[in-house]
Amino acid sequence: MKLTYQGHSCFIVEGKGQSVIIDPFLNGNPLAKITPKEVKVNAVLVTHGHGDHLGDAVEISKKNNAPVIGTFELVNYCLARGATGHAMHIGGGHDFQFGRVKLTIAHHGSSTDTAATGNPCGFLVTIDGKTVYHAGDTGLFSDMVLIGETNSIDCALVPIGDNFTMGVDDAVRAIGMLKPKIAVPMHYNTFDIIKQDPEAFRRGLAGKPVRVEVLKPGESLEL
Repeated sequence: MKLTYQGHSCFIVEGKGQSVIIDPFLNGNPLAKITPKEVKVNAVLVTHGHGDHLGDAVEISKKNNAPVIGTFELVNYCLARGATGHAMHIGGGHDFQFGRVKLTIAHHGSSTDTAATGNPCGFLVTIDGKTVYHAGDTGLFSDMVLIGETNSIDCALVPIGDNFTMGVDDAVRAIGMLKPKIAVPMHYNTFDIIKQDPEAFRRGLAGKPVRVEVLKPGESLEL
């Protein structure tokens, strides 16, 4: 599995001949190194309906004939705008051609400027035998212990930006609960209100049995 960070909470996850994009906020993202027109994927995963996560999902879905995967209400919102989609809900998993996706809870909101889009979620994505957990926008919650106990997580992507999500201290606690092999911070420094030092996240996990990777937009990590 190869992860490529596109800033904010956007990642492209690639396996052997298959790939997905998560939270494709590219247009309007000052950190993104690619445009929606450059994205070639087999599926579009969206954690919730806020513009900095739903982003360019509909455009990318149409261009690639790639389903938007997320909660029922959010997928229906995208279908009504011409996307293809596969609706799921929290606790459910499904095997796709590219791999397996399971939805987890996330404590946040989910709406567009014009519509409510159901519950937010996180994703467990398994491709080529490797599992990445994308926490979405969330605060710290104790069921992260269960997520860590019931899944062998190769890489956890967790927000550290504070204000709208976990800050650094809670993200460090989250990693302790999830017990991934690798931890990657996300959802920070896109806007002034979520400005954080990712090295503080690394320092918080010093001495813990986890490898911390701080990715710059455009950088990749192979698992």
